[in-house]
Amino acid sequence: MSDRELKSRKLDGADTKSAIRAFVRDLVENGDIDAVLMPVRVPAGDSYAWILMKDAEILDQASPMAPVMPVQGAKALKALTRKGKGKMKVLALMRPCEIKAAIELTKLNQVHLDNVVLASYDCPGAIPLGDYSADPDGSEKIFDEILAGEERVTSGVKRICTVCIDFSFVDSDIHFGRYGTDGKTIAISRSDKGEALLGEPDADVSGWYVKAEELTAKAGEARKAAAVEIGAMVNGLEGMVKTFANCIACHNCQSACPICYCRQSYFDSEVATPEADSVYDKAVIRGGVSFPRDRMLFHTGRMAHMTLSCVSCGQCADVCPVFIPVASIFGYMADETQPVFEYRAGMNDGMPIPLRHFREDEHPQVKELLKGAKEEMHHE
Repeated sequence: MSDRELKSRKLDGADTKSAIRAFVRDLVENGDIDAVLMPVRVPAGDSYAWILMKDAEILDQASPMAPVMPVQGAKALKALTRKGKGKMKVLALMRPCEIKAAIELTKLNQVHLDNVVLASYDCPGAIPLGDYSADPDGSEKIFDEILAGEERVTSGVKRICTVCIDFSFVDSDIHFGRYGTDGKTIAISRSDKGEALLGEPDADVSGWYVKAEELTAKAGEARKAAAVEIGAMVNGLEGMVKTFANCIACHNCQSACPICYCRQSYFDSEVATPEADSVYDKAVIRGGVSFPRDRMLFHTGRMAHMTLSCVSCGQCADVCPVFIPVASIFGYMADETQPVFEYRAGMNDGMPIPLRHFREDEHPQVKELLKGAKEEMHHE
């Protein structure tokens, strides 16, 4: 379905959050879906939790656009669907980067979308987890002010959010647009699933489309500028060592990442915990051993595994206790590596994750090298 052919419908509501809440509540009450997966602010008021809900009272308390991301939404969806489709038809309302992570996880057989409707919205970014924890009520106020604006902000949200180019155009089934819509919220169908739930279309999508393209272009320029700074930080082994020098090997970045799904990492295994004598022998050979051990191996290993699937959600940086800009680094590496394979993580275009599947038309120079080697062996 072409973006220029998208169908949309105006929603009632004083603001985008209330409009989305009313829309999904109607879907549940009409039996179009069985339940909604959406964030709810916890009773203590200092965090948000993912709740699978269909009770009207809980739906009214839910926050379709939570200001903070304690848990990446794709991880919640994985917990719900990893063992296959359930009996319920569920609408999962998530940020665009969470939608992208969910799609990426389907390619890894960690999420199943057969009975799931993916819904996204024009995302203004998320408040850094540390800032929110320090002042929840103040952060809520800041986020509401951000939501009231027609432009994307460059402060107050996570660093990676300020250079996000996929805050609007993602492969969800339904998208809730708020930019370029004259203060109204519109529900836009992005798939046959979404169109079936939309109802009678009555809104013009062109204003939203033009504004979203304009904001995307601005974010793209900011991302290019940020890449210069980040590229200098990780240039060569010396740059990498300096950048990750303060890492305490807590592995929080791995745990928070929605794409990392190994049940046990090598770095948390017995194999990675050698005897003291072995550590001493290595110290003698190398002239010294730094602690924590294997910091560079951990981060470069994660890069090798993750850059092709990184969706720039920023969770890794959010949980780093020593404030290493991990998300910006991984986002930079993703921008460097994904184009090599003509791949964009989180796109539901039927293209598998590179290096997991071989394509004959991929890197034809390698095919020519193999052909030449076979011919040489034949002549010998």
